[in-house]
Amino acid sequence: IFTTLFPDTHAGGATELPLQPRRREKENPIPASEQAAAPAMASGSSRPQILCVSFNQDNSMFSVGTKEGFKIFDARTGRLCNDNKLGGLNVVELWFATNLIAMVGTGEQPSRSPRRLCLFNTITGASKKDLNFRSTILAVRFSRTRLIVVLQDKTFIYDLNSTRILEEIDTVHNPKGLCAFAPNSEWCYLAIPASTSKGSALVYKASEPELICQIDAHESPLAAMAFSSNGMYLATASEKGTMIRVYIVAQATKSHSFRRGAYPSTIYSLSFGPCIDRPDVLAATSSSGSLHMFFLDAARNGRNQTNKLLGSIIPGSKAISDALDPANHHVIHNIAPAETKSCLAVHSVEYSQNSSKFPDVRTVVYVVTHDGYFREYTIGTTKSNESSWVLEREFSLLDTGYTQKQNEHHHVD
Repeated sequence: IFTTLFPDTHAGGATELPLQPRRREKENPIPASEQAAAPAMASGSSRPQILCVSFNQDNSMFSVGTKEGFKIFDARTGRLCNDNKLGGLNVVELWFATNLIAMVGTGEQPSRSPRRLCLFNTITGASKKDLNFRSTILAVRFSRTRLIVVLQDKTFIYDLNSTRILEEIDTVHNPKGLCAFAPNSEWCYLAIPASTSKGSALVYKASEPELICQIDAHESPLAAMAFSSNGMYLATASEKGTMIRVYIVAQATKSHSFRRGAYPSTIYSLSFGPCIDRPDVLAATSSSGSLHMFFLDAARNGRNQTNKLLGSIIPGSKAISDALDPANHHVIHNIAPAETKSCLAVHSVEYSQNSSKFPDVRTVVYVVTHDGYFREYTIGTTKSNESSWVLEREFSLLDTGYTQKQNEHHHVD
């Protein structure tokens, strides 16, 4: 029913954010010891509090839920597509670039119960379908044909067109509603926690639905997960947050292991690059206020060289070479104040047209922080593994006008 009701546009009554283009900052080489100063943040108790942030399935748009309602932005232009004051919302999920959204209220209004999922038409301003549950809805995910609803002890898989339940999964206690979903893959893979004591995930085919495998990724419980765009790779981080691992879903085997840092930090968000065949970039944001970039292709090449070297010295050295997997890790410090939640999306990854074995890479990343800012970064990495970055755009999500920030030179480790 929704494919005919909701064309691919957020049209009608859209208002343009009064953005002033920010001056591109000078690209900076990466000194290992230098960190950036934290960006200046606007203060004021009158600003609506952000309760949730989510990108759509192709990262072209994102939604923001506040105590007042929701806003929908075009990530590529910064255009405010919809601003609706329906009351507090804990969940706002976009269905691709259409006027269908899924929203869950905070319970401050009787019609906005946290146990009621509302499928809402942003053009007509009317609900198309309400689904009621016995406990609080913690997360919602969409594909073209599937609707995923996560409660703290159950996960539901729906057929989107008929809103018929296809599978009701009893889960371990999942108070944060942690899940990962691959909406653009053929099988619509879904990952949910398998344990409350260690970092294991159950992977389902939401298209069937059926259980595919269990991935035992970490010793401590999971804090974040994300699928690659084709659903073939799953990135995981534990509550400790020192290691980020990537698994091949079909084999339930680890393909990469990256060290984020020596000290614990909560991973708020993970995002692969948009490459359809095989992911080349993985990005993460953490409670330290940093943006981390990991380059998977460079890690593969580096690991192959390490395997060759160790193989000539130590027979059967596969486990050792895994521990020595090169970091290929670049950091932008202080993209937000410490402990500020964030959501990111890798928009694009472009390679230079030279014939080098290790080409130059230009990665564009969107970051939305819960203190109310959108930032677009371009990270450049050379074949010699040197990096620089530029803050391309920055604007406030909550203010009626654009607040110019102090221009500063930033450095990446």
